[in-house]
Amino acid sequence: MKKIKVAPSILSADFCKMAEAVENLKAWGADIVHCDIMDGVYVPNLTFGMPMVKALRRYTDMPLDAHLMITRPERYVGQFCDAGADIVTFHPEACESEEEAHKALKAIREAGKKCGVAVNADMPAELALPYLDEIDMLVIMTVQAGFGGQSFKPECLKKAEFLKAEAPKRGLSFDIEFDGGVCPSNAAQCKDAGATVLVAGNAVFKSSDPASTVAAMQLPL
Repeated sequence: MKKIKVAPSILSADFCKMAEAVENLKAWGADIVHCDIMDGVYVPNLTFGMPMVKALRRYTDMPLDAHLMITRPERYVGQFCDAGADIVTFHPEACESEEEAHKALKAIREAGKKCGVAVNADMPAELALPYLDEIDMLVIMTVQAGFGGQSFKPECLKKAEFLKAEAPKRGLSFDIEFDGGVCPSNAAQCKDAGATVLVAGNAVFKSSDPASTVAAMQLPL
C-alpha cells in the first residue's frame, strides 16, 4: 500500500548528535531526511550547508532532501548534489531570474537528482506555475520559511489544491510536500489537499514516542 512519506527535519535534532539523529530516523521508520539550508539572507536564520549534508551522507542510506532557503540558489545546487543530496528544492524568487531558476532545475536533473521548487507562506501559488513541467517535487510552506517550531497555517493548503489541479491538465506527476508545523493532528488535512510527503521537525524529535508519531503521519494514499 502506498503511503505518505514522512521527512523529519534534521534542524530539530541535537546538532551535537547529528549522526545519531539520522540513525534514529531510520529506526523510527521515517522515509526521508529533510535538511533545511538557510543563509541568514533569504531567511533570517543560519543553519548549515554542503559540509553538513556531506557528513550526513556518510551516516545514512536514507534519501536526503535539501531545501535551500538561500539567495541565488542557482550558484549552489550542483554543490549540494555533489555533497550527496538526493532531492534539491529551492525558492525560485530567490534566483537572479526565472531563466536562472530553470537552469538550476536542469542542472539538478542532469546530476541525476530529483528537483523541485518551494512556495513560501507569503508567496502566491502562481509562482510555481512556470516550473511545474520540470519538477519532481512541489514544496508548499505551511509556515513562513526561516525557523522551526512555528504554527501550521491551514490557509496555505489551498495553494497545493490549485497547483495539483494543474497536473492532469499538463499530463504531469509530481510529489507535493508540506513543510512547517506539520504533525499527526493536521496530517489528514494535508493529505486531503494533495500531500504525498510531510516534513515534520519538532513533532518527531520532541515526541515521547517518535516512531509512533512517524507512523501516525504515514497515511495511506
